[in-house]
Amino acid sequence: MTDRLQFLLKALLFAALALIIAQLYPSVNRHVQFSYEIGKPWRYDMLTAEFDFPVYKSDLEIGKERIDALNSLIPYVTIDQRTLPSMLNTLHNDSLIEPQTEEKLVATLNSVYSAGIIPATLYHDLIDRDINEVFVLVGEHVSVKTPLTALYTEKSAYETLAAIHPTDSSGLISSLVHPNVALDSITNARAREQAIEQLSLTSGIIQAGEQIINRGDIVTAEHYQVLHSLQKAYEEKNFNRTRTIEVVLAEAVFAGVFLFLFFLYLYLFRPLIFNRWRSLLCFVLLIMLFFGMAALLIKMSVSVLIIPFAFVPIVIRLFFDSRTGLFTHWIIVLLTAFMVPEPMEFIFLQVAAGMTAVSTLKDITQRSQLAKTALMIFIVYVITYCSLEIIENGMLDAEDAGNIGRLAVSSLMILTAYGFIYLLEKMFGFTSSITLIELTNVNSDFMLRFAEQAPGTFQHSLQVSNLATEAAKKINANSLLVRTGALYHDIGKLAHPEYFTENQNGGHNILNDMPLTVAAQNVINHVNDGIELARKEGLPQAIINFIAMHHGTSVTRWFYNTYANQHPGEEIDPKPFTYPGPMPDSKETGILMMADAIEAASRSLKEYSEESIDQLVEKIIGAQVADGQLANTPLSFRNIEDIKAVFKQKIKSMYHHRIAYPELKK
Repeated sequence: MTDRLQFLLKALLFAALALIIAQLYPSVNRHVQFSYEIGKPWRYDMLTAEFDFPVYKSDLEIGKERIDALNSLIPYVTIDQRTLPSMLNTLHNDSLIEPQTEEKLVATLNSVYSAGIIPATLYHDLIDRDINEVFVLVGEHVSVKTPLTALYTEKSAYETLAAIHPTDSSGLISSLVHPNVALDSITNARAREQAIEQLSLTSGIIQAGEQIINRGDIVTAEHYQVLHSLQKAYEEKNFNRTRTIEVVLAEAVFAGVFLFLFFLYLYLFRPLIFNRWRSLLCFVLLIMLFFGMAALLIKMSVSVLIIPFAFVPIVIRLFFDSRTGLFTHWIIVLLTAFMVPEPMEFIFLQVAAGMTAVSTLKDITQRSQLAKTALMIFIVYVITYCSLEIIENGMLDAEDAGNIGRLAVSSLMILTAYGFIYLLEKMFGFTSSITLIELTNVNSDFMLRFAEQAPGTFQHSLQVSNLATEAAKKINANSLLVRTGALYHDIGKLAHPEYFTENQNGGHNILNDMPLTVAAQNVINHVNDGIELARKEGLPQAIINFIAMHHGTSVTRWFYNTYANQHPGEEIDPKPFTYPGPMPDSKETGILMMADAIEAASRSLKEYSEESIDQLVEKIIGAQVADGQLANTPLSFRNIEDIKAVFKQKIKSMYHHRIAYPELKK
């Protein structure tokens, strides 16, 4: 794939991200995203109505009117005339009653049951609700308004009948009284629905051009309801119309401006990141993840303050650098600010948090560092938020306490960075300082096996690690990465530790029994063997690079020179004696190549004088520079001179003369 095509595809990736962001923007009118509270001054410019809109009643008002309307409803009742025949039958079956009395009771029963007998519980319930009338259903859609006093109660019905037959001793009168009035549930439910539907949800109208509130005015309950009605009117207008393609494209252009600047920054100032697809995909994922969370919470009417935006610069700082972390963080913050109610306050808070994150956390080498950073971010959040609120409102209130609580939740979520960092490492092949620290544990199972099976190589790796670490510190390279890469750079020798002199303890060198080309290949193979073993052990690609590059494309000089001396006058093909490469391509891999060669060569010195050590360092590194092995690294001549000085000092301290202790004379 050509470079031009790669560039075009990466540009399309960011363009697609801009379109996705445009689709995620909520469909709300951003002109009415005000923050206001009763009793506080209006912080914005004078607000006038752009169109006529109704003033909606508050939920409390509507609820009270609904209760009043339902309580004032006249209930509908039915009179069950099927009860009367049963009562008459009971009367006729009583043989003790006199015919004249029976005749009067029959007439009275007809009158009472026609009027209706209401149950005592229903009667008292209506009286308690101050209802003195009912609608008596006399047909399917016909009702008669009847005073409650026109109905008989169980007591009044009994008294009326008992007056006709006062000598009742058998309980006949009691058996003749049975309520036949009941509420009609269906009709009453329909009446309640109609009463609620007839309630007005508005209390007036605001005309276009009418002033709603001016800057500095105290927000009253009336103002609050008008502002709430205005926001609701805007939302209804937006919900009632489809988002046009023009709106979506305009939002995509808006997001595209910021993403283009980010794309340009990576292309011009971070080519190593720009040239790696996995790195670009990581940035796209982070932007989509945090912007998407913000858009979702806004649609759910949940505060975005609980989102740990400071998470982004922390993660990017660990994998890349502080400047890129801040740049990415600010892009996300600016894109999100476009849809939050208080954009300026949001920007100030998140920028302060992002700067705190990159300033307090250079690397995560201990769990306590992340906790301290989270605490510092929370402190900065609180100071910034309280300062802004006091400047704007002159005081803090209960709502501010809730927002501070949300900021505390956001700060606590920073502690989840460990798990997220591990996930990104597995997804994109990155290497964090946490992983590097774990790999430098010399008591791990792999390192113990390394020390046991190839003790000389293991000691050599430790010495190279010390040399390379000090050199990296001197030129501000990644010393932890160099230290880890140096520990693993020679693990390929585990395949055949007996081939290498540091593991032979002065014994027979079996390479001497092989042809020089075969012996050279056996030595060279430790690079590929190391790469294979590293992949089997699941080591990060960053460490595998040290294994592959620590000899670059140099020649195994001892075997090549010996072969050339044995074949004078012949043109020697250096390929069988050359390492496969590639050559070092970073400061760290370049430092390791120099440290490895210096440490190995220093063991062959006959005397460790200051002059001999200086000459050795100059000779080895000079040859590597002349051979072009460091040409692909960003090491400057000044860097190389500083590295030489460190190596000279460290080699001298490693092989310094010691005082000979005198024997104890008896």
